[in-house]
Amino acid sequence: MELTQLRYFLKVAQLQHITRAAEELHIAQPALTQTIHRLENELEVPLFATKGRNIVLTEYGRYFYEKLEPLLTDIYDLPEQLHALSHIENNTIHLNVLAASNLVTDAIIEYQKIDDSLHIQLTQNEENDLNDICVTTKLFYQHSVEEKDSVFVCTENIYLAVPNISRFQNLKSVRLEDVKNEDFISLSGAKQMRAICDKYCRNAGVKPNIIFESDSPAAVKNMISANMGIGFWPAFSWERLNTNRVLLLPITDPKCSRDILITFKKNKTDNTKAEAFFTFLKGYFEYAAKESEEEMNL
Repeated sequence: MELTQLRYFLKVAQLQHITRAAEELHIAQPALTQTIHRLENELEVPLFATKGRNIVLTEYGRYFYEKLEPLLTDIYDLPEQLHALSHIENNTIHLNVLAASNLVTDAIIEYQKIDDSLHIQLTQNEENDLNDICVTTKLFYQHSVEEKDSVFVCTENIYLAVPNISRFQNLKSVRLEDVKNEDFISLSGAKQMRAICDKYCRNAGVKPNIIFESDSPAAVKNMISANMGIGFWPAFSWERLNTNRVLLLPITDPKCSRDILITFKKNKTDNTKAEAFFTFLKGYFEYAAKESEEEMNL
């Protein structure tokens, strides 16, 4: 069966008149009659019966019409549905956040004030490459970057958060070797930040004594702020400390930092919305990095 045959059948079934159906379909009456006969031969049942000068649906024709009419209606509605789906998809950003989640969340909140029609779907999956924008660290990015993709790299220093006590107050920096006997507060091993800091500790020959770990950055920050131990503190993706009980010291041996990678994959039919958010996100990270550097230099 061909779609044209089915469309012609529906028109004849609705009008139950070959001549009027041919006029509305803008085809010759003999051609329409032949098309209906070919369809009946293919189905091996009569679809119409003659009644005076008109035709009527047979029992088979009525059954066929009832089943076919909603199916063809759905088919004809498909282009409009696909257009609507494309509009929704072009206004939706699939964002995979594997690093700097707090800063990304703040950026999303600010951007919603600019464009509240944008829908952002968040995931946190290192294996997932089906996203429009991915925020991760350069060390852990495992997927290929195509020529059409846009990539932004922002370097973030990692400080050591220590108690504001006499032994640390006069220090302008610290070596990991100097704090190897201190108690550490840390993110859990599943976090990229933890893996990066563990790598720096191994390079310095230091095995930190971790007394508390959590997959929640907020819990780690609160424990450090309460002087329960010392810990690594990224310069701008975590907020500045709002307590005088803790100092942030640059780490000089080894120099600790991480490269945050923001990758924009141009997957959509219309990438305008996604590209605008990517540009905003880059600017948001650049501003946060600059503000953090200025605060540390005060």
